[in-house]
Amino acid sequence: MNKFIITIFLLQFSICATAQYQVAQNPKTPGFYTNPIFAGDYPDPSILRDGDNYYMVHSSFEYYPGLLIWHSKDLINWKPVAHALHKKVGSVYAPDLVKYKNKFYIYFPANGTNYVVTADSIGGQWSEPVDLKIGNIDPGHITDEQGKRYLFFSDGGFVPLSDDGLSTTGNQKSSYKGWPIPRNWSIECFCLEGPKLIKRGGYYYITVAEGGTAGPITGHMVVSARSKSLSGPWENSPYNPIVRTTEQTEKWRSKGHATIIDDVKGNWWMVFHAYEKDFYNKGRQTMLLPIEWTKDGWYKVPTGINDSKPIKKPDLAPSKTNFNLNDNFAGNKLKSQWQFFEELDTNRFKLANNSLSVKAKGNTIGNSSPLLCIPEDHSYTVDVEVLIEGKATAGLALFYNSTASSGILANNEDIVADLRGWRAPAEKNVVNNHVFLRLKNIENTVDLYYSKDGIKWNKIENSFEVSGMHHNVLSGFLSLRIGLCSIGDGKVTFRNFKYTPIK
Repeated sequence: MNKFIITIFLLQFSICATAQYQVAQNPKTPGFYTNPIFAGDYPDPSILRDGDNYYMVHSSFEYYPGLLIWHSKDLINWKPVAHALHKKVGSVYAPDLVKYKNKFYIYFPANGTNYVVTADSIGGQWSEPVDLKIGNIDPGHITDEQGKRYLFFSDGGFVPLSDDGLSTTGNQKSSYKGWPIPRNWSIECFCLEGPKLIKRGGYYYITVAEGGTAGPITGHMVVSARSKSLSGPWENSPYNPIVRTTEQTEKWRSKGHATIIDDVKGNWWMVFHAYEKDFYNKGRQTMLLPIEWTKDGWYKVPTGINDSKPIKKPDLAPSKTNFNLNDNFAGNKLKSQWQFFEELDTNRFKLANNSLSVKAKGNTIGNSSPLLCIPEDHSYTVDVEVLIEGKATAGLALFYNSTASSGILANNEDIVADLRGWRAPAEKNVVNNHVFLRLKNIENTVDLYYSKDGIKWNKIENSFEVSGMHHNVLSGFLSLRIGLCSIGDGKVTFRNFKYTPIK
């Protein structure tokens, strides 16, 4: 067989192998998905397979209730299950969701220590957080061949756990030192973090992030190593980094914080997070890629897979989800997408008669502890009806943190624009305690509207731009979220929250 024929054969083989996973043309091709699988701010994903069910949890930071658990059968379509954290313990990040002897655990750092919450059923009732009284961050749970339990941390060290997983039983030991990053690469820092461990065959495999969570787009990366002992020595993968952004033109940037799992059919997958080019303010979004094991026992992303192009769906039972952000506030409980910033005061709000009433507090958007949800799209409109009592001010805002937000406000008489804390009167004597508010975000340029009847909308003079409202500018690892604000003294009642994507 001459070299030409061999070359053609290898080319055809490569094309066929890639086609197992990916088609590079129509993203709506049946049987294919496109990343992200969670659009919007869903960082630090931790995934668990329990039989043919898949569960995922993410960092919840300053938003309460926290640690929202999601369920899927197909790894693509996800439904919210329950929040596992209702007691404020600080900024919550990098959790690890595990199951051990028919009990569920979520380990997570906050406020300079590490906690665990537990439940007999994934839907709860989840326990109050138990303080493990150990510092460090990013706990990763693993059980050894004798059934002993351990937590790894972001410095590559580990501690032994009690059999019930609710306390540590020894001092931290050093173990994995990480993969050496070439000095000429542009990174934020070495910053080994997010260890996730599995046992496969005769090896433990550790998956970590390195390079810094944000900063240069080429920094954050996925790294793997293996060892026959949790104490090491660890052998770094020849395929490191497993995932990393290398070109300015790439859609997905700062890729890292991965967990790998096998599906019920024996195929393997990796979830991780990434920022989106031009839309860093959406936060870190959850991605899914297939991985394959080599003959010599390493995992890697199959040749030809592109995380920004269509990929063949997992061959699993299809899931359906009706999750969306629209809310008529029916029932007596908040829907799962809502979280208050920096507090959870159940005495502050009440749902009744298809309305949500929130007691006013503070004197700005930033210190009013707004109720927030995560937008999924580059462009969208948001409408809400408000009724104002006392000296309260209602607001519909885009909110990053207590010092960075903008939106449209209404007191019992006037419409006011709030642009980064600067308030500009927009329309006087048009409210009469009842008004409809709208914001329209078209690829980071936001226009503001009000309506007296919810039918005829009036654009006000003021607009704002939000592309810079993200971690690389403002720090905090947060995202730009839609906020309902009740400011001042009195209360605001919200009705008919409507989120409409603009494609």
